[in-house]
Amino acid sequence: MAEAGAGFLEQLKSCVVWSWTYLWTVWFFFMLFLVYILRVPLKINDNLSTVSMFLNTLTPKFYVALTGTSSLISGLILIFEWWYFRKYGTSFIEQVSVSHLRPLLGGVDNSTPSNSNTSNGDADSSRQSVSECKVWRNPLNLFRGAEYNRYTWVTGREPLTYYDMNLSAQDHQTFFTCDTDHMRPADAIMQKAWRERNPQARISAAHEALELNECATAFILLAEEEATTIVEAEKLFKQALKAGEGCYRRSQQLQHHGAQYEAQHRRDTNVLVYIKRRLAMCARKLGRTREAVKMMRDLMKEFPLLSMFNIHENLLEALLELQAYADVQAVLAKYDDISLPKSATICYTAALLKARAVSDKFSPEAASRRGLSTAEMNAVEAIHRAVEFNPHVPKYLLEMKSLILPPEHILKRGDSEAIAYAFFHLQHWKRVEGALNLLHCTWEGTFRMIPYPLEKGHLFYPYPICTETADRELLPSGLCSFTAMLALLTHQFPELMGVFAKAFLSTLFAPLNFVMEKVESILPSSLWHQLTRI
Repeated sequence: MAEAGAGFLEQLKSCVVWSWTYLWTVWFFFMLFLVYILRVPLKINDNLSTVSMFLNTLTPKFYVALTGTSSLISGLILIFEWWYFRKYGTSFIEQVSVSHLRPLLGGVDNSTPSNSNTSNGDADSSRQSVSECKVWRNPLNLFRGAEYNRYTWVTGREPLTYYDMNLSAQDHQTFFTCDTDHMRPADAIMQKAWRERNPQARISAAHEALELNECATAFILLAEEEATTIVEAEKLFKQALKAGEGCYRRSQQLQHHGAQYEAQHRRDTNVLVYIKRRLAMCARKLGRTREAVKMMRDLMKEFPLLSMFNIHENLLEALLELQAYADVQAVLAKYDDISLPKSATICYTAALLKARAVSDKFSPEAASRRGLSTAEMNAVEAIHRAVEFNPHVPKYLLEMKSLILPPEHILKRGDSEAIAYAFFHLQHWKRVEGALNLLHCTWEGTFRMIPYPLEKGHLFYPYPICTETADRELLPSGLCSFTAMLALLTHQFPELMGVFAKAFLSTLFAPLNFVMEKVESILPSSLWHQLTRI
């Protein structure tokens, strides 16, 4: 019930935001229409007098009527959005904006008939297509207390969505609990703690569990959420490691005595692997990269079957930091296999290694004259392969789109995976001379090679259309449609938008100027002169 209430509040907030977005969009087009009917020329010096003359002829009744009409329209939109949400469970304006405005701004076109749905009868097929997009735990996810919460303290914004944190809660219950927890008081408390929505309640429960026993999962929760620095988190994880190793040894001796003991040993194994992996990530973040690499290699040798944590992606990033490119190639040779699932880290790291061999001497002019060499062709093909797998990554690597903090979960081939990859690997691409230049010159050729990526693929399956919907659940909301449209128009028509900006500001301050003129006419000139001097 609490989750439904939280979801309703989120949708109601979305309704309000989109209502105001729509209202300001109408106001924008109204002002643009005024500029058009006045036939304002593109030269600013010639149209200022025309705009000023038009604004001076407007009476206070016009502004009162405009304000009242805007408020009425806003209220009607809000009521309609509330009714639409109660009936269909989603925002009407958001759906319209995503379906029609985003393709105009260069987003994914949702008009393809394969998975599109426009009626309530097709809602089941839509949900089925979204469920086909499997969400993965981000191998390089940050620490809640030491990194995500620090961002919230500084900016006042939440870097994680409710959906993302809910997935993490489900992961914690799967990895860190088992059916026999009720037999041990500390584990029983932690079983309830992982289900808590309130962070302070989870932290309090972890401290309560530690008063009863040295509980490894309690130390994990405190390291993830209460520790405000990586140093504090590492200290708590070391305490968790000591407790987790003891539990693991005890359950290992009893694992064959029954199903309950086997489940407990599986849980203790997950806890131990998680702790060691996070300790390696702490060492990496604190600059002890070689130590982190050794811990990751030892962990992969000790638990070779636990591929769910994708520790090899942590290892690839650490090896790239050491510039140990031969070791990176050795890891890729093992995990970049046709039988194993791909990721942006694997595909783009392979492209980076191929580009490194030719990027320092690559010139598009020289290549167009003499043609591509064998090594250059291999590098370009590797880039095309990577872009086909995830076409969102190049815009982040080339800094054409702004980076945000990566989410705790990613959607492979989606925008969330691109953010998570570029957040940690952009520095490695910059370190290789000419690599970004080669990427810039060649990545768009992928779409000429595969003109319809939603319908067919060259090396991978067609790009799934459901990724856009799932990514919107994982990533925090960015620019609204009005802001994106305004930025696009300003880029395309800078002079006309300058005229509009001046007209908008003049209209905004017109009521204040009117009041000032009335005050000047009513007050005696001597008194007004004294007030202005004060």
